[in-house]
Amino acid sequence: MTRATMLAAIGLAALLTSAQAADIKVITSVGVKAILEDLVPQFERATEHKLKITFGTAVPLKRQIDGGETFDVVILTPAMLDDLAKSGKVAAGSTAVVAKSGIGVAIKQGAPKPDIASAEGLKKTILAAKAIAYSKEGQSGAMMARVIERLGLTEQMKDKTVLETRSGLTAANVVEGRADYAFVLISEILPIAGAELAGPLPAELQSYVVFTAGIAADSKESAAAKSFIDFVRGPAGAAVLKTRGMEPG
Repeated sequence: MTRATMLAAIGLAALLTSAQAADIKVITSVGVKAILEDLVPQFERATEHKLKITFGTAVPLKRQIDGGETFDVVILTPAMLDDLAKSGKVAAGSTAVVAKSGIGVAIKQGAPKPDIASAEGLKKTILAAKAIAYSKEGQSGAMMARVIERLGLTEQMKDKTVLETRSGLTAANVVEGRADYAFVLISEILPIAGAELAGPLPAELQSYVVFTAGIAADSKESAAAKSFIDFVRGPAGAAVLKTRGMEPG
């Protein structure tokens, strides 16, 4: 931990020493799993609050919340947070961007790196693949489907595409031999053992998934929930983001 991060944690702990320790229920996209795995222990040590986190793919998580799933903090995409705020499930004025991540190309560790520096190179790489993979319901999957369409490859790749339904495991397809390349958030490639980041999509095709946090309108731990969001957005979060393939929002 850097000196700045340590000071931030100490300062936060000092602000909260008089507050009762709380249990905070967090529902969040798996896209930020890597940074939260680093930040949660720091936050819990600094505040004595305890976090119970459910990771998943954005669309199914949103369905669960719409269906009545309770939470204190939710981290999904901005459009989803806006919708939850309009429906009264997220407190007005409580939302804040915590991070963003671009789409990367995953290959099996040690495999030759493909030509993905340009749109034309990416197109040739995809056409030559026996199979590719991206998420069926994740935001990166929706973005990748649009990339395939822009490249004019929708029909050619229809029978050569694995639509992954497992949360956070799109990149695992290259390890398992189900695909030559997996297209998913860079933050979801780095944690997969046996997978390697070949590089990001070319700039002209790149898209970023933005992750926004909000507090439940009916949360009984709204102060503690806010302290967690502030912690992720603060110096401690900034120190972790880059190493985990993400950027500040």
